[in-house]
Amino acid sequence: MKVVVQVVEKIMSEAHIHIPDGLTEDAIKQHIVGLYNSGEMTLDLNIFQVDFESISATIVQQPQEIA
Repeated sequence: MKVVVQVVEKIMSEAHIHIPDGLTEDAIKQHIVGLYNSGEMTLDLNIFQVDFESISATIVQQPQEIA
């Protein structure tokens, strides 16, 4: 019997980054999004909390098991 198990978790990561002085709130948001989208911030992200959301299992019948 084959069973497919799916686990859903919410992962919270934290990064400490430097933002140029004098930016507006919208410019700060755009700067952070730009760092994330470019992959520059990915190396700085540290996982500090993982919350379990759900788990489910589906039985997958093999062709020879169908009868």
